[in-house]
Amino acid sequence: MATLTYVYADQTAVLGPLATYAEPHCYDLCAHHSQRMTAPVGWEVVRLEPDPEALKPSSDDLEALADAVREAARPREAVPAPVEVGRRGHLRVLRTDVDA
Repeated sequence: MATLTYVYADQTAVLGPLATYAEPHCYDLCAHHSQRMTAPVGWEVVRLEPDPEALKPSSDDLEALADAVREAARPREAVPAPVEVGRRGHLRVLRTDVDA
């Protein structure tokens, strides 16, 4: 799998490792389509091959996963339900009693 990015000013199509977050004008391709991808006439295709060692999970990845699991398992504080104290047409005034 690869992420395809276009650099219109340079007439270049760049195929690299999967992006970690979504960006406009970037497209994720399956392995089949990334290998067969061609660019318009006059454009250059740059294929960035990642270092295989860099793709392996690191201890930082494991720690981040453990922290995410701990955070998800942490009990949430109960938030008091808001109380309607007034109304004007379709608008409501709500009050939430929160101890500071």
